[in-house]
Amino acid sequence: VQLQASGGGLVQSGGSLRLSCAASGRSLYSYHMGWFRQAPGKEREFVAAISWNGVRTYYTDSVKGRFTISRNNAKNTVYLQMNSLKPEDTAVFYCAARILTGAGSRWYERLADFGSWGQGTQVTVSS
Repeated sequence: VQLQASGGGLVQSGGSLRLSCAASGRSLYSYHMGWFRQAPGKEREFVAAISWNGVRTYYTDSVKGRFTISRNNAKNTVYLQMNSLKPEDTAVFYCAARILTGAGSRWYERLADFGSWGQGTQVTVSS
C-alpha cells in the first residue's frame, strides 16, 4: 500500500490542524494504521494508532485528550485531528500501515512492524 500524508503547516500554540493519510494500491481494511512523529535530533516516536475496523484507538500520553485518530475505510483515508497544539508538537508527522497478521499486544509501539510509510508532513507550532 502507498501512503500520502498531508495537512501539515505552521500554526500558533493552542491552534489546530487535521492531518490526512490517503492510501492507494490496496484497501485499508487489511491494515492497522498509525501516526508517528520525528522532531529534529530525536528518534521517530509513536503518536496514535487505530485498529483496522476503527474500534480501538491508542495514544501516547503526551497527546491524550488533544489528538484524535480516525479512519474512513470507504475513502481509504486515516486522519489525525490535533487540537491545543504546543510548540513541543513540532515535528515531521508520518502515517504508517501494518498488516493484521502477528499484531500482538502493544503492536502500535513497534515501528519496525509497520511495513508502509508515507513521506511525512511538517507540523510547526509557534509559541
